[in-house]
Order: sequence, then structure tokens, then C-alpha cells
Amino acid sequence: MWLKLFFLLLYFIVLFTIARIFEAVVWYETGMFATQLVDPVTLSYKKLKTILECRGLGYSGLAEKKDVSELVEKSGELTQGELYSAIKKESEQTEAGDASTTHFSGEMHFYELVEDTKDGIWLVQVIAQDRDALLSQSNWGKMVQKVSQFGIRTGTFNCSNDYRSCIKRGWQRSTLIMSVPQTSASKGKVMLKEYNGRRIETEHIFRWMTSHVAHRVKTLRRSEQLVEEWRPDPTHPVKMFLFAHLSQPPAFFSSLSVKFTGRIEFIFVDVRHWDNHSSLSEIGVTQSPAYILKMPEGIYRYGNSTGEFLSLAAMDTFLRSVQPEVNDLFVLSLVLINLLAWMDLFITQGATVKRFVVLIRTLGTYNSILLVSWLPVVALLQLPYLDTLYGYSLKLLRYADTTTLASLVRADWTFYSSHPALFLSTYLAHGLLVDYFEKKRRCGIRSQEDSTTNLEWLASLWDWYTSYLLHPIASLQQVPSDHSDWEDDPNFLFERLAFPDLWLRPLVNMDYMKALPTWRFRAVRQERGEVSDEKTDSSQSDTESGELMDSCPAGPREPPHSRQTHRRSLSSEDRDTQLSMDNNMDPSCCQCAAAASSCCRHGNGSSPSADRALEDGCLPPEGVSNHQRCDWSAWPCDMLQCSECVVCLENFVSEELLMGLPCGHAFHQQCIVVWLAAGRHCCPVCRWPSYKKKQQRAAQSSSAEHTLQD
Repeated sequence: MWLKLFFLLLYFIVLFTIARIFEAVVWYETGMFATQLVDPVTLSYKKLKTILECRGLGYSGLAEKKDVSELVEKSGELTQGELYSAIKKESEQTEAGDASTTHFSGEMHFYELVEDTKDGIWLVQVIAQDRDALLSQSNWGKMVQKVSQFGIRTGTFNCSNDYRSCIKRGWQRSTLIMSVPQTSASKGKVMLKEYNGRRIETEHIFRWMTSHVAHRVKTLRRSEQLVEEWRPDPTHPVKMFLFAHLSQPPAFFSSLSVKFTGRIEFIFVDVRHWDNHSSLSEIGVTQSPAYILKMPEGIYRYGNSTGEFLSLAAMDTFLRSVQPEVNDLFVLSLVLINLLAWMDLFITQGATVKRFVVLIRTLGTYNSILLVSWLPVVALLQLPYLDTLYGYSLKLLRYADTTTLASLVRADWTFYSSHPALFLSTYLAHGLLVDYFEKKRRCGIRSQEDSTTNLEWLASLWDWYTSYLLHPIASLQQVPSDHSDWEDDPNFLFERLAFPDLWLRPLVNMDYMKALPTWRFRAVRQERGEVSDEKTDSSQSDTESGELMDSCPAGPREPPHSRQTHRRSLSSEDRDTQLSMDNNMDPSCCQCAAAASSCCRHGNGSSPSADRALEDGCLPPEGVSNHQRCDWSAWPCDMLQCSECVVCLENFVSEELLMGLPCGHAFHQQCIVVWLAAGRHCCPVCRWPSYKKKQQRAAQSSSAEHTLQD
């Protein structure tokens, strides 16, 4: 997780550096920066019209270039970055052709999108039954392109699909309908306006639309009104002012007032006939036009930093960063969390199929966690007790977003959003570099799993999946493997199907194996005299064990030498068969064999379990070599003392690495790891789960001894 965060942060630093390199290259070739001002008089008539269309100002009736350039100057200062962005957007619209428009199927469709949404502006062309449309197809396409850049959505309603609705609304002829929220409150009432003009040119229709949208912006024409609005207002702490010599605000400014309804109040100050200019200087307005954001922390002049253009997209990005809503933060977190998840595609080493499977799993996990995490956050934000905390958070955010670094980040966001191919290519190149360095870093410790092919990894994935679904529960009460029990008692099958948790076993996490105790087996060589004494003791113990074998309740006995020969000749398959047969043994015999396997002979001392086994009349197994004695001081106190591994049926040798299970039985470390890794998460001797601690084993042993003595 931290590695992916580091690589993602490194990628953002790379993007920031690339953007600064592009600015340096442009400055080296042209000698200009994006924030450098442009004199509108030096531009052509076509470029001036492009600027006015992007700002949303009508230029019909202005035939001379001088009048058009003056209108550009009155609406705001022009920079090189805004000029480049406007020309690029115009070329993209020309190449894309007609923008998409919605075709309403009936009354309910129109009501859901236009009247019930209440958070946008709509322009709908109504086509009367058996009549032609008011605008031709080509003119309607131009109109759609013109208004779509200001966030205005378009649609077509054909009365032939729902004639009763047209009669009810009074749409007897083909016309244009515009919907605008009527009040300044969020989710307010929607007002429908019908175009009644005689001229059906695109420019006249657009001017009619902008005049109605401009009513959404509060207009001030006297100094007393400005003083009143400039005072702090708890209901509207953030306000956006426009001081200009215009009759109405630009269309992009009016459209933003609808988009930020309830968050930011938009105010237009008409200074054409201003009576008191000293009031402007008192509040810090020294020139017009001026776009000023008034906040409780102070004022901020929009347009002086990098990327702050007079367009809908640029100002929308700025205002969203200053006064975001919950949905903006959610979308930002969603983008970041998915960029973080896609890093797994390059960090994961191994087969290609493995990379994509891990990627899909990471995407699902991260997005699920994100959605679950946002639910309590949204619920907490609705509590009135957290209004103070929310206000302080917005204050801190405004302090950070009005810095120079924040303006550079916003400019880079706008730049890469308009060039998605560059963004994706840099992300891919960064991911390939991450993959290369990860391979170099893991070169010395490359595991076998990293070198598997696609088919091998898919086969291992299928094995894991089947083991996850069909492996029985590792518990003391084993699920019978013979299907004859089902045939004898059909209720057994129904009982298993009724309780799936007893039928299916989840995959056991293998991390518990790291906590299992391991130690070295110690053996001390004996002197010759001690060996002879041990042989005598060994013969006596063999005689006693022979007498005990006569009274052992188990099956027929075998001579010691024949039993030893048979045990040494067992193959790996026979061992698995023998271990599987141990599952069906009687519990008393299993306890007897477990106690007998923990016994150490030939002078190595006997454990309490071995003594109990002798009392029960069971024969202990062979011990260590006659010339060695076990050093039990290095043996863990909670482990049963034994000298043989029941997995490989070999005696322990000095300096071998042993591993113990929670039940107290010890084995060769390699043998028991292979046993557990195969999915058999239980002890080979007593079948106690290897991942489950066994409490009060000593107390149970003492109680068993008292029972035997009685």
C-alpha cells in the first residue's frame, strides 16, 4: 500500500515537471508565457469573434473590428493561454461535428430530465405534429454547439410521440423552450420560457437565452447597493463579483451562477454610470473589468494567476476547489483510488494473467472500501453539530487554494484534462518504469511463483478455487469421505446443504505457520560404559514391553524387528495411506499411538505421555541411536518429547531443524511444512487443527493420570 502511494506521488511530481518543461519550451520558441497579456487590437476579426463566443457575449450588429475589440476589453483582460484555449476548442468542435442532443420520448421523460432535475439550463426544440421544425437541422446543430460550451443541455420533443402532452402545454406550433431555475435556492422551481421572436438566426436566439439567464445574477448599479452587499453575510459567506462596463454579464458568468446555486452568490456590478468611484477604491477595486472573489478570509482577484482564464471550464475548476461540495470530493477520491489501484498492474510480478487478476481484485477491493467509507462520512456531515468543523475545513481549504502552487495545480489539471492521450501515455510510461525497477529489485529474491507461465498460474488459481469450495473442515470431527453414509442416511446430505458453513471451508491463511515454534535437535554422544548399561536397560525394557504387548487391547502384535523392517520400507504413498487410515482409528487407539510416539527410549528419559502409554499396555516406538542421548534442555517445555518424525518415519538427527504444533507434537520442519502446505491443516498424529491453540493440555494430562490410577 505504501509502495503504491509512493509511486503515485512520484507520478504526480513527474506530471508537474512535464508541465513546467512545456512552458519553458513555449517560452523559448515564442518568448511568451501563458499569463502574458494580449492586445485585442493586434488580433484578427475571426479570433476576436472566437474569444467573444467562448465568453458568451453577443457581437451581432458589430461590423467593425474596433467595436469587437472594445467589447473584448470590456469583458476582461485577454491572455495568451486563453487565446490558445479558445482556438483549440473551436477546432475541436469543428472536427467533432454536431454535439449530442436528447430526444424526448414523452411527457414523463421530459419531466424527469427538464423539470424535476432543477439544477441546469435546457433548450428544447418542440416540433408540432405534421409540421416542420423551427430551426433546420444545420442551424440546430450550430445552436447546440454554441450553447453546449456553457453547460446548457439541449433536446428535441416531437409532438407526434405524445400529442396530448403538447395540447396540454399549449404547444400548437413548432417553437423553442428554455428552462431556467426560478429561485436562487438549490433545487428551486423551474421556469419555462418560449421563444416568441420573429428572427430565427442563431445569434438572436442566443441573445434571447443570455438575457433570461442574466436575471439569475444579482445586478448592482448604485454605490449604496454595493456597500450593502459587501458586508459580511452568514448565509452567503462566499460571493463572486464582476465589475464591468457591460449591460449584462457574460454567458459563462451567468451559467456558473446556476451551477453553484446555494454555494456561491454571483453579483454583477454595472459601472457604466457609477455615481461614486471612491466606494470602489475603498473595497480595493482599482480597475474594471475585475473578477473578485470575496471570502471571510479576504478578497482574491481572479485572472492574475496561471490558468485563470475567462471561460466556463477554468472558472468552474477554480470555484470547485475553493467551495467544493461532497460530490466533488467523492469524484476526486474515486479518481485517486483508481489510479492507486492500477499501480498493482505494474508492481505485481509474474504471469500476465496473474497481473490482471490481481488488478481486478484490487479495483474491486479499493472501490468497495471507498464506497463503504463514504457512507458514514455523508451521514456525519448532515449532523448540525459538525457545522463548525465543516466551516473550519472550508476555511483551511480556501487558504490553500488561493496560493500560487494551487493555481499551478489547477492549470495542470485543466491541461491534462484537455489532453487525455498525454495523460494516459505518461501514466503507462511511468508504470513500465516501475515494473522495470521492481524486476531489478526482486532479481536476487525472485520466487518461483514470479517465473510461472500463464497456464501454470491459471492451474494454481483453479486449485485454490476448488480447495476453497470443496475442502472439508479441519476439525476433530471429520466429515466422512465415504459416500455410503449419504446412501444410508439421506438426512445427512440435507443437513449439510442446510448449513453451508459445515460443508464448505474457507481457505486457511498460511501466515500462522510463521508463529509455530522451531528449534534445533540436540544429541550428546555417550561413553562405552554408558552404552553397555543402556543396552542392558534396553533389553529389560524390551522384555517389559513384550509382557505389555500380551495385555494390549489392540489387534495382533508383531515382532519388533519385523515391525521395524516394515516401517522402513514404506513408500510415500504408503505413508499417506497409513495417515488416512489413522483417521478411522478408534480414539483410544489414536491416543495410545500418540502417547507411544512421544516416548524416548535407551536412557533418554520418558515423558508422562510415554508412562501413560506403558500403563495402557502399548508398545513405544524405536528411539534414537544407541550411541546418542537426547539433550532435552533445548526442547520447548510445551512440546511432547519424542525422537522420531511420524511424517517421514525417520529418527531425529543432531542439528536438524524441528517444528512443533499447538497440540505438542514435533516433526521435521521440512516435513510438516510440506504436510501443511498441501491443505492438511491438522496434526498428523492427533488431528488437532494446526492453526488453533490447545489450552490446558497439562491439566487434561493430570486428570487422565488420576483416572487411570483409579
